[in-house]
Amino acid sequence: MSMLSVKNINQYYGGSHILRDVSIEAQLGKVTVILGRNGVGKTTLLKSLMGLVPIKTGSIELDGKPIHKATPYERARAGMGFVPQGREIFGRLTVEENLLMGLAYKSASTPIPPELFELFPVLQQMLGRRGGDLSGGQQQQLAIARALAAQPRVLILDEPTEGIQPSIIKDIGRVIRMLADRGDMAILLVEQYYDFAQELADHYVVMERGAVVAKGLGKDMEANGVRRLVAI
Repeated sequence: MSMLSVKNINQYYGGSHILRDVSIEAQLGKVTVILGRNGVGKTTLLKSLMGLVPIKTGSIELDGKPIHKATPYERARAGMGFVPQGREIFGRLTVEENLLMGLAYKSASTPIPPELFELFPVLQQMLGRRGGDLSGGQQQQLAIARALAAQPRVLILDEPTEGIQPSIIKDIGRVIRMLADRGDMAILLVEQYYDFAQELADHYVVMERGAVVAKGLGKDMEANGVRRLVAI
């Protein structure tokens, strides 16, 4: 079942045509990986999905309902979780306060889901520590947990392995796979690290110059020459 459906969206910065008739889908229980060289529009696509930049034409549907005119707040409330590139946690807030920010639109008494500490045990040990004092890998786990706090139906991650040590990359990959396999969430992942992307991908999309140039099943990535398409 397609939880997120993006059809023919176009987006411009000034006179530059950044996204060109981009169409993708993210299905429940599946990881859809978006690959491409730097500067092809991947991050702009994710920001467009979250309403952080407007689209010029096209449509975005969440569970069959149009959301392309909704505010970022409304999209989050409708069930979209976003882990931005660079993590963007609140460095002066504690780990606990960062997690509570993920529950901002819930009632004040809403507890942090215990599941987050099962997925990322290190966060429970560091609840009172400031986010800025965590390592890069720990901050990335915090950013993912913050996005998961409100139990989204679509989880969007922008290069979660960037600047992260190998041991935590494995932990993040394990969590992403576990979340997808539960079957109640669609995951959209932008990733530069090809091997990580290939290991997780149920479906793949390759972008070039703001357009989708290839797509298919994750198991076919090698046979279809995807590594060559995204090589720098």
